[in-house]
Amino acid sequence: MQENTALKRWKLILGSSNVEGEGADLSLEEQQMDAALGALYEFEHSGKFEYQSKGSKGSSGKSNLTLSKWLGDIRNYFPNTVVQVLQKDALKQPELQKKLMFEPEILEQTEPDVHLVAMLMEMKKHIPAKTKTTAQYVVKRVVEDLMEKLHQKTTAALTGAINRNTRNRKPKFQEMDWHHTILKNLKHYQPDYQTIIPEIKVGFGRKKRQNIKDIILCLDQSASMTTSIVYSGVFAAVMASLPSLKTRLIAFDTEIIDLTEQLDDPVELLFGIQLGGGTDINNALRYCEQGITKPADTILVLISDLFEGGNLPQMLQRVSDLQSSGVQVISLLALSDDGTPSYDVNNAKFMASLNIPVFACTPDLFPDMMAAAINGQDLSLWAGQNDLVLK
Repeated sequence: MQENTALKRWKLILGSSNVEGEGADLSLEEQQMDAALGALYEFEHSGKFEYQSKGSKGSSGKSNLTLSKWLGDIRNYFPNTVVQVLQKDALKQPELQKKLMFEPEILEQTEPDVHLVAMLMEMKKHIPAKTKTTAQYVVKRVVEDLMEKLHQKTTAALTGAINRNTRNRKPKFQEMDWHHTILKNLKHYQPDYQTIIPEIKVGFGRKKRQNIKDIILCLDQSASMTTSIVYSGVFAAVMASLPSLKTRLIAFDTEIIDLTEQLDDPVELLFGIQLGGGTDINNALRYCEQGITKPADTILVLISDLFEGGNLPQMLQRVSDLQSSGVQVISLLALSDDGTPSYDVNNAKFMASLNIPVFACTPDLFPDMMAAAINGQDLSLWAGQNDLVLK
């Protein structure tokens, strides 16, 4: 029985026509799964996308209807995570990419995800007018889904960090936070007196203007950073909604675009980003530097693979000057689930020598990372504890 199950799996992996064996015939549903996988992965060799559901009539052909049917069927046969992988692989094929991107009735059948949005952003200049409305709808669905998933966690993590950061450790009587003072001193309970003798006093911080943190996301908009751009736009929009943070989003290639005023509409923001072109990190940091008025209360997150196309010596000096001025600089090589990216090793080592944390961060850990930064934690240590240290 186990042998038959293993043989079936090999048939689905390698294609049923490439695996011989008796007693492990595929069921109708498994034949449909095999046909769906074969249509995509045999396309790489044949150059023809031919797909026909088992049990259906008529020729499979190469029509757009065939691709549309395939998209619908893979959602029936496979879990969402597998569907996204299959779509991502399909988008690597130029012929399929054009059909997926340029035909609205086909684009409507796709499973929206970050990688599809990234591809739409890359190709937006070439998408025909008839498909643009559908493309915007796909982006809107993904952004709304991400906002729903990430908003609560991000808000909770950062609000908690801000509150902890503004605690008053030497409060006057009228400033006492009795609830947290009692919790902090439970271990000092005196049974004989049936009371707590507080050794640690916790008071409410005064939420003055100087307690507001300035957050700058400096975002490399080169094509290699596309998924990072999607997540950065969403996180920036969430942080901009918090009154105790002043959030700016600066995107750059060789030019600079300040997207801060668009943070209330992340969909429009993403469509406003121009992918491609060169990379001038030095110019972007100079622009960010000009807007910094409170270095000690500023966190600058540079999201880039650090391949500098501008003035490298000036860029390195500018990073050093920012760090020396009291700005908390963080270098994120990527903000995505795609694993460790290709990056400039020498520039990463230089930043690390300045005690600037350098690592790639996943979206699920980004809120905790920002909370740790607001609380002044050692982010290099934090990254190591979360297995984000670069190998």
